Amino acid sequence: MQEIKLELAIEDVNLILEALGSLPFARVYTLIGKIQQQAAQQLQESGAAKADAGPPVARTLE
Repeated sequence: MQEIKLELAIEDVNLILEALGSLPFARVYTLIGKIQQQAAQQLQESGAAKADAGPPVARTLE
């Protein structure tokens, strides 16, 4: 299968997932899983890159 790569804002991906949620589950569950897996991986990599870019941010206790 030929693949393409898309770059979308998180809000756009969430909208696509919302639209897919209105379709029959049996038809879209694999696609939803692929989107979620790729998004999680990219967000994790992005978070790691940001963590390496500077000092950690101090958290305050409430």
